[in-house]
Amino acid sequence: MRVAQMAEADRLTIAAGTPGIDLMDNAGTAVVREIVRRWRACRVCVLCGPGNNGGDGFVVARELAAAGWRVSVALMGRPDHLTGDAKHHAARWSGPVDPLAPAAVASAQLVVDAIFGSGLNRALDENVARTLAAVAQRRVPLVAIDVPSGVMGDTGEAQGAVAAECTVTFARKKPGHLLLPGRALCGDIMVADIGTPPAVLAGIPVDTWENLPALWRGELPLPAAHANKYSRGHALLCGGYPMTGAARMAARAAARAGSGLTSIAVPEVALPIYAAALASIMVHPLSRPEDFADLLADSRYTALLIGPGAGVTGTTRERALAMLATRRAVVLDADAISVFADRPEALAAAIRGPCVLTPHEGEFARIFDVKGDKLRRARAAARSSGAIVVLKGSDTVVAAPDGRAVINSNAPPSLATAGTGDVLGGMILGLLAQGMDAFSAAAAGVWLHGAAAADFGPGLLAEDLPDLLPGVLRRLIN
Repeated sequence: MRVAQMAEADRLTIAAGTPGIDLMDNAGTAVVREIVRRWRACRVCVLCGPGNNGGDGFVVARELAAAGWRVSVALMGRPDHLTGDAKHHAARWSGPVDPLAPAAVASAQLVVDAIFGSGLNRALDENVARTLAAVAQRRVPLVAIDVPSGVMGDTGEAQGAVAAECTVTFARKKPGHLLLPGRALCGDIMVADIGTPPAVLAGIPVDTWENLPALWRGELPLPAAHANKYSRGHALLCGGYPMTGAARMAARAAARAGSGLTSIAVPEVALPIYAAALASIMVHPLSRPEDFADLLADSRYTALLIGPGAGVTGTTRERALAMLATRRAVVLDADAISVFADRPEALAAAIRGPCVLTPHEGEFARIFDVKGDKLRRARAAARSSGAIVVLKGSDTVVAAPDGRAVINSNAPPSLATAGTGDVLGGMILGLLAQGMDAFSAAAAGVWLHGAAAADFGPGLLAEDLPDLLPGVLRRLIN
């Protein structure tokens, strides 16, 4: 949920009869449970801000002290400036309150960051930033309430934040918990139930989700008992030359993702390379100018891909436009995106059927002139192009033209190696070929890609990924 939506959930919960002081008490108690689960009793400094996040911190201080921990509190601002529920819980704290400053954390063995929550949209005050920097410098474990102070809840942007070992948030994650750099600063993220009624959460419309199988598993194509290779779809890729590896890996990924048949169209000069390397993939040489059009005229091809190793050439652009003109499901990746850098409007005008664009940040910037955080940019690009946009990275965002978006969180660092993006395009192609909806296919492909890489671990090469897919799919099916 976005920050404003979570605030609305709190408001509706209070309106339904749960006092705000009880919600705050539940929030602080949830943080204490996590602290006690992770650490033995030690010297704790709770850094409290002037708002509700600080009120949660006073609950944490009170409960830890009652459990026998040595607790100090440092407050930003004056105690008599606190209001509302935060004032109520501050009054229940019987210990001293020190000014928030680097000296306050000098002897702490654990620090609780209850200064600012996810609603902050500016840089931290200098004194707050220096205090948090002192915590990081001493390498003292930090527990953040809601988000590490300085992380923006809707965007993941950070100004002055330091890394927490764990973050306890409430009811639902926010985009800033998943988007970088926020995700890296949150550490382990725990989502606690503080008494928000399920009906309240269900009544707030959501258009952004963490990319988890529950979103699309029901649409995942599974072979029926009566299925044959033709009923499972036929994927067609355009292979490049002399860069042949990218398209070959994409083709194998499409087949492993379940496409009943997979074909690859290649320049005639490259036929021996592709044919020797691909046993179960059909290779079609393009000997004459009209050969590619003849392939596209065959309606048995259910999904199409161009881009990996294609080259930034006029031929790539012509073939991409020809694929889009079929109005069948099309994936444009890599060079098939960059080739429209000088005429991005031509690409948008050509998209009339299901289309998935899979740019990394550099390719994205070549064809989309949009600013803002990653989620905002991906949404704007999807809306303007009419395509599903997969803006790749460690925090890949998949956005649809209607505003829906998912943020992926399972991609391990080992995916940062050549060719993994080509494999992703092939996975999405294989799902599209079987008739999966474009948004769901893109989201599923991104998640499967991350899960396969995580299964392999360090030393991953892009060509390892297709053969890891069956194990991931087996777990999902079972």
